[in-house]
Amino acid sequence: MYVMTQSGWLEVICGSMFSGKSEELIRRIRRAQFAKQEVKVFKPTIDNRYREDAVVSHNGNSVIAIPVATPAEMFRYISAATDVVAIDEVQFFSDDIIDVVQTLADRGYRVIAAGLDQDFRGEPFGPVPALMAIAESVTKLQAVCTVCGSPASRTQRLINGAPASYDDPVILVGASEAYEPRCRHHHEVPGKQNKWYGRPLSERAGE
Repeated sequence: MYVMTQSGWLEVICGSMFSGKSEELIRRIRRAQFAKQEVKVFKPTIDNRYREDAVVSHNGNSVIAIPVATPAEMFRYISAATDVVAIDEVQFFSDDIIDVVQTLADRGYRVIAAGLDQDFRGEPFGPVPALMAIAESVTKLQAVCTVCGSPASRTQRLINGAPASYDDPVILVGASEAYEPRCRHHHEVPGKQNKWYGRPLSERAGE
């Protein structure tokens, strides 16, 4: 990563579930704390898989976090003494998070946001694609496909051991019992229709 000469920027950590996003976020938080920087850590209230008041990785590492229902609530806890703002599971926030993050970075804060870039359907998840577009730094992590061992960029949702249907709700908070990492070739979404980019080139000619 290049050296930032001005204070205030956005870092995005993204990837599938079990790719180490929260672990990487925790690592950056602890490095900042070791450097005596004040860090405010936030998470959406909807994420209560492990603890409501902490960011917890699948490996069990954790840091204390402030649960908020809306992005705007973060401003209540951030002061001039704050150096770093860290946000986990950012995909669960509304698009308001984009303006909040922009405002914080413009005001000189280092913002680190971690979240899923694709939902269980393999489609862009919430505000994450927009955050990736405006970020100074994007780290895309991969897990390991549970079927073949290839790099996994997608999250497979399983309901009673079977792939979830395309029409299922996008947001369904779970852990290993509901999700597993898959590569593009073993990611299954029954009912998903082929879009423009999934059709043969011969069918797209002239469009």
